[in-house]
Amino acid sequence: MTSMINKSLITLAFICLGVFASNAQNKFGYLDFQELMPEMAEYKKANTEMEGYGKQLQDELKKMYSDYERKMEEYQKNQGKMADAIREMREKELKDMQTRIQEFQETAQSKMREKEQELLKPIIEKAKLAIADVAKESGYTYIFDSSPGTPLLYKPQGDDVINLVRKKLAITETAAPAKPAPAAPKK
Repeated sequence: MTSMINKSLITLAFICLGVFASNAQNKFGYLDFQELMPEMAEYKKANTEMEGYGKQLQDELKKMYSDYERKMEEYQKNQGKMADAIREMREKELKDMQTRIQEFQETAQSKMREKEQELLKPIIEKAKLAIADVAKESGYTYIFDSSPGTPLLYKPQGDDVINLVRKKLAITETAAPAKPAPAAPKK
């Protein structure tokens, strides 16, 4: 019985050593995904498209609000001279216009979010594919996103692979925004 326990302990020890040895061979990398995305040509094109889409919605909202203001001024100027039935009809019309403006604002915000997701999805997928290729080509086991606000509780020692991903995406150094050199790590 003691011999069987010893063999089990020895087997367990070898398994643990194997796990620790395999973990010791892991290669870690990281990049700031929020920094990478705006450097991609597709992102810049999508951003321009979003601005145009947003301007169309904003122009329509301004037109609706301008119509409302014009009708409100006309109503206020003539309300004393109006018959009760006409005044009530104009008030209802103004209230309906307010409701349409509010509904349009809510719909426009929702449509903006949908359009943004539609435009960003293929760009994010392309970036992730490039990151996966860099990981495979360079032997990284894990690549973490070090963007501010991401739930990265600890940044392991590893390599910043953003320049490798930039190269994979054909982003030239001149297209990348200037970034101050990181401080040397303390030992």
